[in-house]
Amino acid sequence: MASLHWHDYGEHWFLVALTVGLSLGWHCRVGDAFGGDVAVSPQTCRHRPSDLAAPFVATLVDVTGLVIYFSVASLVLRDTLL
Repeated sequence: MASLHWHDYGEHWFLVALTVGLSLGWHCRVGDAFGGDVAVSPQTCRHRPSDLAAPFVATLVDVTGLVIYFSVASLVLRDTLL
């Protein structure tokens, strides 16, 4: 079994782990919110939600996930690794 290398990121390994954990949590929350809102919206326009929601939500969640990750990284890793 491979050993875990917690200190591969140097002395700031905890900040890197915190950045990934926070951004993953926010990415899931934003994805759930967008997925719920977009799935309900086409019903008011008399379209099937599955026709419009899947590609739109996937694109929107991917883009916002990158924005969330880099925003959290710039806040958490300021004055250390950045």
